[in-house]
Amino acid sequence: MAEKTPVVDRPTADTATIPHWYSGGELMDVARGDGARIYDGEGSEYLDFLSQLYCVNAGHSNEAIVEAISDQLERIQYVAPSKDNDVRSRYADRLAEVAPDSLSDVFFAVSGSEANESAIQFARAHQDAPKVLTRWRSYHGSTYGAAGLTGDPSTRSVVEQYAATTGVGKFLPPLPFQSPFDADSPEELATQAADHLEFVIRNEGPDSIAAILTEPVAGTSGAYPAPPGYFERVRELCDEYDILLIADEVITGFGRCGEFFGVQTEGLEPDMITFAKGATSAYVPLAGVLASPEIADGLRGEGISTGQTFGGHPLGCAAGIAALDEYEGGLVENVRDLAPYLEDGLRGLEAEHDCIGDVHGRGFLWSVEFADPSTGEPFVDPFVESDADNPVSSVRDHAREQGVLLGSGRPDTQVLLSPPLCIDESDIDEAVEALDRSIATVFG
Repeated sequence: MAEKTPVVDRPTADTATIPHWYSGGELMDVARGDGARIYDGEGSEYLDFLSQLYCVNAGHSNEAIVEAISDQLERIQYVAPSKDNDVRSRYADRLAEVAPDSLSDVFFAVSGSEANESAIQFARAHQDAPKVLTRWRSYHGSTYGAAGLTGDPSTRSVVEQYAATTGVGKFLPPLPFQSPFDADSPEELATQAADHLEFVIRNEGPDSIAAILTEPVAGTSGAYPAPPGYFERVRELCDEYDILLIADEVITGFGRCGEFFGVQTEGLEPDMITFAKGATSAYVPLAGVLASPEIADGLRGEGISTGQTFGGHPLGCAAGIAALDEYEGGLVENVRDLAPYLEDGLRGLEAEHDCIGDVHGRGFLWSVEFADPSTGEPFVDPFVESDADNPVSSVRDHAREQGVLLGSGRPDTQVLLSPPLCIDESDIDEAVEALDRSIATVFG
């Protein structure tokens, strides 16, 4: 008989939980939340300027969403995804109403990773083509298929060391800072990045490409919007070469960028949108794919032989309807009203601290990117120097000590700010001031 594995110290006391995205050390204990605030087990308060994982868009303990879930529990708790259900149908119809005009139907999933995998499966079948193009540095999930779509090596390499993912090509993103292109203006950057994308399309073979999958505003890879004209050209390339355009809105959807979907800030009409996170304000796991009539008709006509047990869970759909009501009831408008105030605060930090290389974002999704002022390069490149002490992570640690939670980017050369949509000016002041003090402490 094999020897029993010895017991080891756990990261937190009295728990058998194996955490996600764990790199060692003590785990934060989150006991409750209210609005933009959370509280640990000892009652300490934190301003949650990350919305936990870019997802609690309506804030914590929203009574309308909690009540909708409770009401649904009294009616029916679960309906198989192969069956019809009134709350599921109502939520799908509501999503189609707020989505871009090019999209009409919804396939429900459970997580953003599964939504992205479903979308590429539909695209490949619809186009009868194997390849999907995604950006370097992007993040689209950590299941096998979604990790293969991901351009961030810290995720993709971990998964692919055991199972290589085929049929995925990568293209360079139009980065505004430390760009792979040599552009003197945003418009020139848009032209160079789109020309590069066309070069990749032509050299991959257009007939072999089913879809391009991209975020309208980068999520964890840096919160950067595309330069003016870029997405207009991407749509033109997709039309010219008969390639589907899929927008990954797992982070940018549901008001985060100042519209219901990030593509609406670009005037972009995609062939599919993948969504998750803010769909229910993360109160219940729910995700899905918004599809064009042509794709939806094909799925209905040919049938779907795969699925997920919890896809379109009634509790999630009830939460989703209530969340949409909250977003329409003033939260999206609050993003539009306060985004300039948040941007001004962050640009003030950029002017104050020479260790900040660039500030970029849209709505309530922003990145403060750090660089050595003497070289213009990152203080530490975590993709190359994974074991080096990273001062950017120390900035977040100091902010947490002051009661403000901030996010890390891919790569970890930046601090991300992605607050709940219910914040006010005083919350922004608190977060910006904590970040200001943290930068001064770490960089002097």
